[in-house]
Amino acid sequence: MKFISPKTDFAFKKIFGSIHSKNILISFLNAIVYNNQNVIQSLEIINPYNPGVTNTIKETYLDVKAVLDNDSTVIIEMQVLNVEDFEKRVIYNLAKAYGSQLDVGQGYRKLKPFVGLTITDFVLFEEHEEIITKFRFKEEKKLFNYRDELTLMFLELPKFKKELSDLENKSEKWIYFIKSAPSLEVIPSSLEEVSEIKAALNIANRANLNNEELEEIQKEEILIEDRKGEISLARKEGIEIGREQVAKQILRQIRRKFGEIAPEVQTKIEQLSLEKLDILGDEIFDLATIVDLENWLNQHLK
Repeated sequence: MKFISPKTDFAFKKIFGSIHSKNILISFLNAIVYNNQNVIQSLEIINPYNPGVTNTIKETYLDVKAVLDNDSTVIIEMQVLNVEDFEKRVIYNLAKAYGSQLDVGQGYRKLKPFVGLTITDFVLFEEHEEIITKFRFKEEKKLFNYRDELTLMFLELPKFKKELSDLENKSEKWIYFIKSAPSLEVIPSSLEEVSEIKAALNIANRANLNNEELEEIQKEEILIEDRKGEISLARKEGIEIGREQVAKQILRQIRRKFGEIAPEVQTKIEQLSLEKLDILGDEIFDLATIVDLENWLNQHLK
């Protein structure tokens, strides 16, 4: 068996957002949003998945939207690329979806709570180790909620490190499914125990897809890799430009302090990494002579 990656837009919608996905989505949301509690008994998927044609890789829009039996609405997004202003667009999407409930002249009492769940294939909060984080409006000092109308949740896949044999509950099994489905060759018994995950894997089985669907997946995977390459190149070029600008600034400081310097000394400074240039910028005033500078460079270029 080979399975498609749930991280692609096509696969995510097909698995979680089709007319056959209600039980799968209920199980997933109970596990992730409600911490393995059976809070949701039923839901309605809004605009169920229909096959389409992939022309460009999406940056941010809603993958799955469902109205739950408690009258709240969940919007789910799979984000594979950490693009510029991503975090602002997540807030915008949730606020826009919440506000779009009302037609002109309708009262605010008709507004129902919204939950925005974003699954990222990159680390978003590097300073925190939590895999799932939840945000609401809270009072600054006492931290009590200002109504639970809007909830932002994030699931950061790279932070999940557990192996198949270590999975303990449904939420861990669902996260493992999203992160690792393409690496499976059979449906493992520990995942098969959750009937909804077994059903999701059957949908994700490449053998159950037609040629048009397989072509769509391949096209989207190529677009994702191309976009990742573009972002990586842009970041590298940005870092290099930043390093060159810092090097020029450091050279100006050195010339003001020591006068003109030998070409080989300038070359060594231009070879320093951005991190070491920052260190030199802090320590330049502690260097008394050009010999001290040369010794510093020889030490840090080893």
